[in-house]
Amino acid sequence: MSRQPSRYFALIEKIFFDHYQVGTTEISWERSDLEDAATDLEIQLPKNLGDVIYSIRYRTAMPERIIETQPDGMEWVIRGAGRAKYLFRLVKINRIRPRDDMVAIKIPDATPEIIGAYALSDEQALLAKVRYNRLIDLFLGLVAYSLQNHLRTTVVDIGQIEIDEIYVGVDKVGRQFIIPVQAKGGNDQLSVIQTEQDIQCCSEKYPTLISRAISAQFIEDDLIALFELAIDEGEIKVVEEKHYKLVSSNQISAQELTRYNNT
Repeated sequence: MSRQPSRYFALIEKIFFDHYQVGTTEISWERSDLEDAATDLEIQLPKNLGDVIYSIRYRTAMPERIIETQPDGMEWVIRGAGRAKYLFRLVKINRIRPRDDMVAIKIPDATPEIIGAYALSDEQALLAKVRYNRLIDLFLGLVAYSLQNHLRTTVVDIGQIEIDEIYVGVDKVGRQFIIPVQAKGGNDQLSVIQTEQDIQCCSEKYPTLISRAISAQFIEDDLIALFELAIDEGEIKVVEEKHYKLVSSNQISAQELTRYNNT
């Protein structure tokens, strides 16, 4: 394991086990606890404290020692609890992964070649392909416009969050929508925590608009899974899932067009 994750794991483990007891389901802590943990462990404090938390929440699994305390069917997550405040909370395991039995819908690829040549990360490439191919419009059946990407803001009882991209939309009867999008490429997993934050943010910042949360993930370079997610009985659930394959127009056969026409 590389030095950085080991250091991050050591800090997170220290905070967790300073408070954990058998039967605990929630542990409150603050960002300043990272400084105390670094002092106690004689570890050089990372320059970006936020990256410690972000890495454990979105990039890697929890440290193995913490995972070993999880009851069957449950997992520890880190949730925001206000400005620079957090919770270790035990929740039901609820993974969002693309199904492997979905038919891919072929879409003529409208991504400018220069975008593909210079996109710097999987996430940025994915957001660009979703945007240029109007996949949000296709998926939701409305007209959507990108409002802002990497929106950083604060949410009551959560603290600072970042939404990968946010759209506004309108349908044929004039209803208006706010559409937060999270994007993941490679081996990164879609996060139910991020979806919960996105939904809460949109409810707080845009109370007059209808919120529809979308997650996008690369299955392959030109095969994209889109999910609409919603909160149901306190858990994030999949409302709908579609897979779109971006191809040149001559790769869509007459038989495929006939099938789409009869859908």
